[in-house]
Amino acid sequence: MVETWQQIALGILVLLVFTSFVKEWVSPEVVALGALVSCVLIGVLPIAVPTPSPELQGEELKRALMMFNADALRVFAHPAPITVACMFVLSAALERTGVIEILGNWFERTAGTSPTRMMVVMILIVAGLSGFMNNTPVVVVFLPIVLGICRRKSWTASKYLIPLSYAAIVGGTVTIIGTSTNLVASGIAASYDQKYAFGFFDVTPLGLVFVTITFVYLLTIGKKLLPDRVTLAALIDSKDSREFISRAYVSKDSPLIGQSFIESSLKKMKKARVIDVVRDGNRVQDSLKSVVFEAGDEIIIKGRLGDLMGLSDQDGITQGSPDQLGLEDVRTESAVMMEGIIGPDSSLAGKSLKELNFRQRFGVIIVAVHRRGRNLQERFEDVKLAFGDTLLVQGPARRMQQLFELKDFINLSEPKEIAIRSQKAPFAIAAILAFMVLGLLTGIEVIPPIPIVLVALGAAVFVLVTRCIDPSEAYQAIDWKVLFLIIGMLGLGQALQFSGVAEILAIKVVESTQGIDPRILVALIYLLAAIMTEMVSNNAVAALLTPLAIIVGIQLGVDPKPFIAAVMFGSSASFATPIGYQTNTFVYGAGGYKFGDFFRAGFPLAVILWIVASLLIPVIWPL
Repeated sequence: MVETWQQIALGILVLLVFTSFVKEWVSPEVVALGALVSCVLIGVLPIAVPTPSPELQGEELKRALMMFNADALRVFAHPAPITVACMFVLSAALERTGVIEILGNWFERTAGTSPTRMMVVMILIVAGLSGFMNNTPVVVVFLPIVLGICRRKSWTASKYLIPLSYAAIVGGTVTIIGTSTNLVASGIAASYDQKYAFGFFDVTPLGLVFVTITFVYLLTIGKKLLPDRVTLAALIDSKDSREFISRAYVSKDSPLIGQSFIESSLKKMKKARVIDVVRDGNRVQDSLKSVVFEAGDEIIIKGRLGDLMGLSDQDGITQGSPDQLGLEDVRTESAVMMEGIIGPDSSLAGKSLKELNFRQRFGVIIVAVHRRGRNLQERFEDVKLAFGDTLLVQGPARRMQQLFELKDFINLSEPKEIAIRSQKAPFAIAAILAFMVLGLLTGIEVIPPIPIVLVALGAAVFVLVTRCIDPSEAYQAIDWKVLFLIIGMLGLGQALQFSGVAEILAIKVVESTQGIDPRILVALIYLLAAIMTEMVSNNAVAALLTPLAIIVGIQLGVDPKPFIAAVMFGSSASFATPIGYQTNTFVYGAGGYKFGDFFRAGFPLAVILWIVASLLIPVIWPL
């Protein structure tokens, strides 16, 4: 059995994991996997336990089964991460076959007639989609569409992007597969006892109430609390600031040869500026300050069209004509300005623009950066980029296209262009519908129970076999960070269960709340989950609190399901901060928001949903 010192070590490990999540010392998935390995190293979880021998009986068999079920490697076969991976594949199939684009186009045609109509249609579509597919790609698809409508109509985008995220969050609570949080909590519950597991539509009644309340709130109270913020693109007037890229070459007899950029007249230009130097077809990787010009160098200059057309009259190069300066074969092309957001899998995260040598590497320049509620237009070169940062990028259209083809940036200026397999759309829709119907029939026991993970695997294999999506695209669609985070936290939750720490905590909770109505405990567990999920991953909160919730129910002698439901819905109730839920982080930078905007708009909604959940959970799942 687990020793006392191991229980103490596990308690310290939980505190370290939680602190690391909040402080962001290391990537969350690395912390979670590190916690799983630590549980094995301190002896809390066994590893590679053989199947119990059929010859064992009594206590020996019971202990062997307990060790087998606590095997650390079993988390890699847990249904929750497998189901989540399948949902990523199904979401990608809907996007690849153009189903989401069709809905997006319909939304753009229908919603742009009035601000209220746009809000109504957006909430209904996004919440509906988020109930049956991963809500992050839903937000990624609709984000540039909403921004585009707001630009054309001169509407304030910040009035719509927080509602976009909130709609995705509450939409995910409508089904057991709508958010990975539900799958994690239900999976842990099923590992305790199959009767604690949740069916596909078991959470739908309360989920629909959440959607309805959020819908009404955003159209009434929330509408008045939404901020009026300026996005990065709006910082620059497109009519006055449209600039062009000019390219000129250093001739053999140019006086620039041998001069450094700092010494040359090009450094002194006021209405145009050198942004890059290309030599032998490659960008000079050194800083412009250290560049020494050579014959044949291609100099890339940025400025307004009139300034570039009269380049020879600019301050600093008026000493002679363009021929005397040695610049020849001038070519000019339009500079495009676009917004992009650093994605969760971006290779740029954790590095500064200076470290990345961004200008030389991508052939574009960064005009401004939005970081945690601030629009930075100066001295941002040394700021380390992070997931959710929004960058205002300017450069030639062809270079911009190459940049956004990478996974480093998510294009906010216009919807992402991909080759659509529209002829495969019926197969993708059929897969989702079959997934929903089988879940419904299983839930009402019309057919024998089918594990959700099996239905999800079947649907994922179907869209692969029918070529809705290629295997390579399926691998790219899966957010491996989310999967590893879930796996690691499932291991930590398993350790809390096997070590007895969860039971000790549950007993302490029951003892300290002796005589309190269990319905109040449901409300307190929901509140604890909701507070924690504003600071750390919702999946991590579900994995940590579900074992505690189950044992609290068992200790009280009541059905644990209401307590599990409180963890599910509380872990998804991230409205008050931009860091608690991934969709909040996406819209944070794009909408030009400040940190407090989420608290002001989301805290009242969080309180309302807490009260409603506290009243309805014991009714829907009787104690």
